Amino acid sequence: MIPGGGQPNMQQLLQQAQKMQQDLARAQEELAATEVDGQAGGGLVKATVTGSGELRGLVIDPKAVDPEDTETLADLIVAAVQAANDNATQLQQAKLGPLAQGMGGMPGLGI
Repeated sequence: MIPGGGQPNMQQLLQQAQKMQQDLARAQEELAATEVDGQAGGGLVKATVTGSGELRGLVIDPKAVDPEDTETLADLIVAAVQAANDNATQLQQAKLGPLAQGMGGMPGLGI
């Protein structure tokens, strides 16, 4: 409901929507540049992903390498990448959550 029963100021609404869209784009750029880590096997395997989920690095401790048991190594790698992606998801929610709520799911704004 608009106070006074008048029409909303469309120019003001468009400016607010544009600012929120710019803030969202800026936050997405920051996420793409921010790296988070995840690990598995007590740190034997460490994965680094960007805040947007792109895998950037993988470090495998030589103690994790057993030529007779590559399956365990593969499991550790998957677990480390998943842990890093979970951390990226938390970062996304922290950065984008307030912006998305502010947009109120406005159509046409990519939310």
